[in-house]
Amino acid sequence: MTPRQRTLGVTVGITLGVTTVLGLAGYGARELLRLQAQTARRLIGKPLGEEAVAADRTWRRRYRRPDVRPLRLLVLGDSIAAGLGAQRRKETLGARLAIRLARATHRPVRLRTEAVVGAESSDLAAQLARLEPDYRADVAVIVVGGNDVTHRVPVSTSVRHLASAVDSLHARGTPVVVGTCPDLGALRAVPQPLRSLGGLASRQLAAAQRVAVVSRGAHAVSLARVVGPFFASNPDEMFSLDRFHPSPLGYKRTATAMLPSVLAALGLLDELPEGHHAPVRRRFGE
Repeated sequence: MTPRQRTLGVTVGITLGVTTVLGLAGYGARELLRLQAQTARRLIGKPLGEEAVAADRTWRRRYRRPDVRPLRLLVLGDSIAAGLGAQRRKETLGARLAIRLARATHRPVRLRTEAVVGAESSDLAAQLARLEPDYRADVAVIVVGGNDVTHRVPVSTSVRHLASAVDSLHARGTPVVVGTCPDLGALRAVPQPLRSLGGLASRQLAAAQRVAVVSRGAHAVSLARVVGPFFASNPDEMFSLDRFHPSPLGYKRTATAMLPSVLAALGLLDELPEGHHAPVRRRFGE
């Protein structure tokens, strides 16, 4: 699924599913929304291509010591998790997290990214299936949900797939941090009223994701809360060329915001800032 197709989903797909929320009806409203879809497609295009920069490697090797192995960081999810919009590998979300985690722990971090551009929550199972049976990450980070909203996937279905992925990772002995669905209402290239509809749908999914994953022993980071204001107030700096995906600075802000929960999942931090949600109960390693 290309960025242009995802934008069509934001403008047309959400429209078909939530038009009644605003009481829009009849041919005139449908025609307005169709024209808005055309405008958004033309504005966004696909200047980033369809592949993220490959960033898998061991980061901060200078922390290597004979008695300490590198931490293993696994990243799953969609194009944000994959880092689409970053120009260099160190600017992707996974690399930004790996570098910050290495600095915080004084250990090298081996990054493995299975996230795929265009992925929905239902694709998490396939990403996990690519892992070797004996592979165990020290911590896994999942960012997914935007494509579920644009493709009108029911919230219950989306959350079920995410919960299954969390359970599968816990079965491997891997703690999980989920970055909940970003606020699609921040996408300035999507005209109103569709931008508001997308924002509403994405916030509903994010809330359901948070409740589901913390109840299953995972950490949740409300991205709309911890980094959403930066994207809303500084869109030219925080979004990349397509005005849909984060820029290098956007990924930097996102990684910095997620780090406390990653450290907490590793047992290295007790108190979490606002927008971070600790597990209600643990389901593995007990």
